[in-house]
Amino acid sequence: MSIAGGDLAAKFALDVQSVNQLRMEAKQSSPEALKAAAQQFEAVFMNMLLKSMRDATPQDGMFDSEQTRMYTSMLDQQLSQTLSSRGIGLADVMVRQLSTTLGVKPDTLPAAGLSADGPAVVPDAAAAAASTRSGGDAPAHVAAFVERMLPHAQAASAATGIPPRFMVGQAALETGWGRSEMRGADGRNSYNLFGIKAGGNWNGRTVDVVTTEYVDGKPQKQVERFRAYDSYADSFRDYANLLRGSTRYRSALAQGQDALGFAQGLQQGGYATDPAYARKLVEVIRLVETA
Repeated sequence: MSIAGGDLAAKFALDVQSVNQLRMEAKQSSPEALKAAAQQFEAVFMNMLLKSMRDATPQDGMFDSEQTRMYTSMLDQQLSQTLSSRGIGLADVMVRQLSTTLGVKPDTLPAAGLSADGPAVVPDAAAAAASTRSGGDAPAHVAAFVERMLPHAQAASAATGIPPRFMVGQAALETGWGRSEMRGADGRNSYNLFGIKAGGNWNGRTVDVVTTEYVDGKPQKQVERFRAYDSYADSFRDYANLLRGSTRYRSALAQGQDALGFAQGLQQGGYATDPAYARKLVEVIRLVETA
């Protein structure tokens, strides 16, 4: 019986039999085993992250003992297994890279467990564009995302002057076409479509998410605090307010009718630390415009 990502996540984290079964299937280089292996590696990464956070916390309270620390460690392992089933983006990256190495076609690979649960993970826009159906139409997941977000984008467009599809494109880039939206530890959706962080002036709900930041041009995983909303409409509204209220994005607004000018204006304003952000955004916008 094949171990799918969701099945593996439902098992106990220390289930050695499941791990052995995963090892046997991985030898077959099947898409399902590749996905499951990537998720398991992501679970290990999450467990290391939780362990480092525990180590940084004082553990000399009156109720602390070797037994409580043992049970806390077991809980963290199970929690990391559960979180990896929702995804933080690492599994998707591994699946794409390993599929190339092992010669597995990307279009045969299942999603690596990032169904509207993870942080802002930027998809490979060029690969997405290459997956369009013959005739130039956008693929089904692109069309569905655009249809779902376009009404909210149209309202934000009226406030900013930015074409609605430009904003839908940025939401797609930030959320991997809605497959990796940020969720809190309780599983509640943050509806944060644009990766807007919660600064000192934010009084609303927040979520802490592992995300990728570029420091001196090099990607690094770190935990950041992001804003959370009650709806997609609120997310678009706050995004529009951010663009209008910050002098950093004057260039983006001034060049808002041109996809390249808009994207470069955002990057120059420091919207994202990814040095290739503008290029990726333009590619995604072009794909959105086919939907």
